[in-house]
Amino acid sequence: MVDNRYVPSVRFGEEPDICAASERVADGACIVHWDHGDREMSVLNRNMTRDLRHATRLGVAAAIICISLAAALTCCTLTKAAAADLYRAQTIVTGQGEANRIIGFASCLEDVLVKVSGALRLAGDPRLAAYKSRAGDFVSAYSYHDQMSGTPTRDEQGTRDRPYDLIVDFDDKKIGDLLNALGLKPWLSHRPVLAVFVEMEQGARKYVVTSDAKQSDLQRESLFAAAAKRGMSIVLPDTAALAKSNIDGAALTATPPPTLAARAAELGAEVALVGRLVWVDAELGWATKWQIDWRGRPHRWQVRGINFDEAFRRGIGGAAQVLSDNGDPSAGSNH
Repeated sequence: MVDNRYVPSVRFGEEPDICAASERVADGACIVHWDHGDREMSVLNRNMTRDLRHATRLGVAAAIICISLAAALTCCTLTKAAAADLYRAQTIVTGQGEANRIIGFASCLEDVLVKVSGALRLAGDPRLAAYKSRAGDFVSAYSYHDQMSGTPTRDEQGTRDRPYDLIVDFDDKKIGDLLNALGLKPWLSHRPVLAVFVEMEQGARKYVVTSDAKQSDLQRESLFAAAAKRGMSIVLPDTAALAKSNIDGAALTATPPPTLAARAAELGAEVALVGRLVWVDAELGWATKWQIDWRGRPHRWQVRGINFDEAFRRGIGGAAQVLSDNGDPSAGSNH
């Protein structure tokens, strides 16, 4: 069934079919199907019984070689899928007109440059203005998702006024060349999984954002959105894990790094990121502090007067900047 909430992808300079490509491997034994839309890969093994008999005739050594090659192919394809997602960004636009699409391209270009490089310091960099003015030159495909799917238009302007997610794919080589011109490079090596421990304090209300507590539903959703925007994978503790570790908001920032590292490992993460957000009425925003320890060195940064969505983007983006060896995020934070 076709999901008609999505407008088909438009790819610059190519003819359909842009949605899928397939490759036959090992004389029909294995077909690798690559879906450019959803970045999914499926491996279909055919004639397994025949191939097993053939492998037996070839001998154990040959069978091992075949298996190793198949595993390498799968690994490489999955890596390509993860890398391809780095070159995709989305933003909200009104309608599908060209004027708003051009604005959306510019916004997405900045997001992709930050995500691909890991350099949060590129956000708001005045050097990007010239490139953003012709952001369409770097686009390879785009599509729309109707946020009001299922809601009928109410007047003749309904289509133009509807909000859409504009989803944009950028050309990886062009993005690489642009980053090189800016003195940066794509961060295509392994990206460590972050265990994110965040304390929220608003008046008398204090809590740690968890994967399961109702009170942190909004913050949890926002953290995962920030992670996707910055090209990072994160995990959050659940309430039971916090209780077991005897960690609460008051003790979170004072918890020794080795203890946090151990808790992160229990969650399947490789690095612990700790944040503390305190609401300040006078500033109508959150005062935030972040910390991460990487390769034996502590990194601390802070920012004030922002909403928690932006605070989470700054926190996870700052961690990405550290992990990608793009410098200390404190150099670009406000105090």
